[in-house]
Amino acid sequence: MRVCVATIVHHPEDARIMHRQIRALLDAGHEITYVAPFTDCNVTPDPPIRAIDVPRAIGNRRGRSLKAARKALARGVEGADLLIVHDLELLFRLPGRRPATVWDVRAADVRDAGYSPAWHPRRALSALVRRVEARAERDLRLILSEESLRERFDRPHPVVPDAAYVPALPPAPPGRNRVVHIGHLSEAGGVDELIGVARALLPYGIRLDLIGSADARVRPMLRDAQRQGLLDWYGHVPNRHALRMAEGAIAGLSLPRRAPGRPPLPAKVIDYMSRGIPVVTTPLPAVTALVERTGCGTVVPYGDADAAVRAVLALRDDPAGAAEMGVRGHAEALAHHNWPDKAGEFIGMLEEWAGKTVTSRLEIGVLEAWHVI
Repeated sequence: MRVCVATIVHHPEDARIMHRQIRALLDAGHEITYVAPFTDCNVTPDPPIRAIDVPRAIGNRRGRSLKAARKALARGVEGADLLIVHDLELLFRLPGRRPATVWDVRAADVRDAGYSPAWHPRRALSALVRRVEARAERDLRLILSEESLRERFDRPHPVVPDAAYVPALPPAPPGRNRVVHIGHLSEAGGVDELIGVARALLPYGIRLDLIGSADARVRPMLRDAQRQGLLDWYGHVPNRHALRMAEGAIAGLSLPRRAPGRPPLPAKVIDYMSRGIPVVTTPLPAVTALVERTGCGTVVPYGDADAAVRAVLALRDDPAGAAEMGVRGHAEALAHHNWPDKAGEFIGMLEEWAGKTVTSRLEIGVLEAWHVI
C-alpha cells in the first residue's frame, strides 16, 4: 500500500504522526510519501520515506504554506492508495482527484492552532470550523485522537489514542537531582508555572529539563530563564530521544492551566509512565482519574507552582515511594497504553479503507472569506 501523509502545521518529527503512525506503516511494509515542513524545522527525513517539503504554517502567516500545500498534495497522492491529513487547514487544499482520504482529528481547534485573526469574531470562526468538520465527516474518513471528540460529530468514528512504545521492563528508578517536562511549551500549558518551579528547585540542587518546542510568545521568557541558569531548554527533540533523556528524572511535570470542556489526557503523561517516571500534574479530569486509580503520581492545584515544588521534594525525599509510583505507572502504560498493541488494528483499518477511492472534492463555500488562508 502506498500512503501519503501530510501536515503543514506539525513538526515533521511529531510523535503521533512520525513515531507512531508512519513508523507502524513502515514496519508493516507500506510505502510512505510524507508532505511536511522539513526545511523550516531543520529535519532530514529517514531514507525509506519519500519527502515533499513545504513551508510551515505558523501563527497568522499561513498563506505561503497553504499555497504550496495544494501542489504538494497533488504530487503526494500520485499513485497513492491512501491520503492521511493531520491539519484542519489541509481540508481546504485537498486535490480534486485523490485516493481514500483520512483526517486525523486532534483535540486542538483553530484557536489552539495558534492563530485567530483579530477582525474575525470568535463565534464566527467557531461556526466556520463546525461547518468544515461537518463537510469532512460527509466526504472523508475520520479518526479521532480522543474519546471526547466524539461529541463534535454526528456519526461514530474510530478513536486512535496517543500511546507510547513501552519497554517490557521499567527503566532505572527515579533519581534525585532532575525533573523533566516533555512537549510543546505555551502559556496554556503552564510555562510560567514551570519557570517558577525551576526557580524554586534550584537551591535544592534540582534542575528542570524542558524538552519541546515553544510558542513564539513564550520563547523570550524561556531564553531568559535559561540564561539565568534556572533550567535547560532543549527545544524540539524527536520523541524516542526525548524519552531516553527523561529517564531517571524525579518527576515528569504536566502543569496545564484550567481549560473549558473536557481536555484530553496529555500524551506526555503516558510518556512519563512508560519510562517509570512519577507524574506531577494539575487536576485535568482525565489525568486525575488515572493518577487516583493507579497511584502513579501526585495531583496539584492549577497555577500553584509551590505545590508542584512540594510534590517534587516529597518524591526526592522518599525514593522508595517514588520508585513504587514509577513501577505502577509503567505497569499501567504497558497494559493499556502500549502503541505496538494498538498499531495492528490501526494498520488493518487503513488497509481496509484504502480499497475505496474518493473523487469528490471537499468544497467549502466560505473558504475565500477566511482571509488568513
